[in-house]
Amino acid sequence: MNNLITTDLKMTSLDIAEVTGKRHSHILDDIRKEVKELGELAEPIFRLGSYKDKNNQDRSCYEFGKDGAMQLALKYDAKTRYKVIKRIEELENRGNKQLPGTYKEALIQLVGQVEENERLETSKLMLEQQIGELKPKADYTSRILKNKGLVLISQIAQDYGMTAQEMNNLLHKLKVQYKRGGQWLLYAGYNNKGYTHSETFDFKRKDGTEDVSMTTKWTQRGRLFLYELLKENNVIPKIEKGVSEND
Repeated sequence: MNNLITTDLKMTSLDIAEVTGKRHSHILDDIRKEVKELGELAEPIFRLGSYKDKNNQDRSCYEFGKDGAMQLALKYDAKTRYKVIKRIEELENRGNKQLPGTYKEALIQLVGQVEENERLETSKLMLEQQIGELKPKADYTSRILKNKGLVLISQIAQDYGMTAQEMNNLLHKLKVQYKRGGQWLLYAGYNNKGYTHSETFDFKRKDGTEDVSMTTKWTQRGRLFLYELLKENNVIPKIEKGVSEND
């Protein structure tokens, strides 16, 4: 392990090479491609650094935190992505070594760790949903998300005379999705059928902590799936109610 890792969750391209079993030069190529695609958004995520090799020669590497590691995880297969996420968890646990002085401090520290673990687990699940949707590249997904054929759950709910919350709760009752960390996620049996397209975005909570969330839109294929499922459960859109009433 190189000496650039610190307790504030700083990682390097060397760490990713070690975790994934890939050559460091290949990891550098992956990061350079990511930096090029992200443009100015890459500046706060990836920072060019250096390290001493076994011959005491200066070599280039990249330094980054959780955001950078998660960004890279999207590029790899499920097993590799799992290893990267586990390394992040190890570093977070390693960075939390300060012992509480009082019972109250211990409780505060425990609550903070539970909340952080919950956020990390939710981020992992969101990553798995995106991979399940076969998202090949960020730029391709961006174009897809601009497609007029994609709709929000609120638009589908409106067709049935419901609010988005009512529709989400109904889909939860029908075992289509479940809620984790305030985020609706599809069950494993549905997240690889092309029903949705999702993208993640970073934001800051009211207390200043950084977090990640996800916007999910339904494809026309997913919309048809919901129509058939809801119809089987005697839930039909307003327009069909109107037709049946007039007949």
